[in-house]
Amino acid sequence: MKKAIAFGLTAVMAASLAAPVMADSSVAEAASGDLITVGFSQVGHESDWRTASTNSVKEAFSKDKGFDLQFVDCDNDSQKQIESVRNFIEQQVDYIIIDPIVSTGWDTVLTEAQDADIPVIVIDRTIDDSDKYTAWIGTETKNEGLAAGAWLKEYAKAKNISDLNILVISGTTGSSAQIGRSTGFDEYVKSEGWNKLDEQTGDFTQDGGQKVMESYCKSYEGKFNVVVCQNDNEAFGAIDAMKQAGIKVGPDGDVIVISFDACKAGLQDTMDGLITADFQCNPLQGPDCAKLVKQLANGEDYEKQTFMAEPWYCHDDTVKSVSYKNAAGKDVTEDMIVVTQDIVDAGY
Repeated sequence: MKKAIAFGLTAVMAASLAAPVMADSSVAEAASGDLITVGFSQVGHESDWRTASTNSVKEAFSKDKGFDLQFVDCDNDSQKQIESVRNFIEQQVDYIIIDPIVSTGWDTVLTEAQDADIPVIVIDRTIDDSDKYTAWIGTETKNEGLAAGAWLKEYAKAKNISDLNILVISGTTGSSAQIGRSTGFDEYVKSEGWNKLDEQTGDFTQDGGQKVMESYCKSYEGKFNVVVCQNDNEAFGAIDAMKQAGIKVGPDGDVIVISFDACKAGLQDTMDGLITADFQCNPLQGPDCAKLVKQLANGEDYEKQTFMAEPWYCHDDTVKSVSYKNAAGKDVTEDMIVVTQDIVDAGY
């Protein structure tokens, strides 16, 4: 993770120093009663998580809350996303929000936004090759990978599973979510001597997860007992593929499934035992983002980094908590929460 480079801080900081911002002329107009114009360049619509993220931003930036939101779904096309940001600059919006598809290739267009005096807020994923944005709001995906590894270590010990043969269905290659989860989990693969048979991308989609898993079922028939999917939609596809191949998943089955995101359907599968552990990536970043824009508009101090709170979920209480050294280098112990119907009902 390289968020620290972008902010001129170390990657281990959970929040940066507050920084004052002077309101420009467009902010002054917004403060006088006009709507604040915001351009939002979203990754796409590939998953339940992404839908929840989009809805969260749209609700937080509604007209009745003082905003005019210009929204672009980039359909997982990096070039389209760069062009959407350029279009926002040409439209002279007051602020730009970017959820970057990939973490590199951003410096030129962010320089253009900076030259146009348009503050840029990055949410969810990170930008690693430029510091020309104002603030970031999102999650520490390396911690998600580390927590998943710590949980699997303890779960295998409790279940007397001596050999772990793991298949990974990763997210979009080069995205910070993929990099963080892979990096964190791989620390345990290396330290514990686990056998990672393969890792291929499912692009965070259900169809992608199913296609990769169908290939795995043929190539590694009878050779694997753990499948790690880097989001719930990939897990849904992978579970369908394994069912079709006659493979039973879950605590009493042939394969342990680990997932990330913990959307409502993912939580349901966790409660039902199809997913054994699910590590949340919180998509509800809209309110924090709107709060930040208003702070900027009012020339107030603001946090340059905001990390979302994220719980870890499991099917049963075999592992009650996980302990690991997080991405900030801090030793932490965090609860594993057994999913109940109330938790499913409250999910996003």
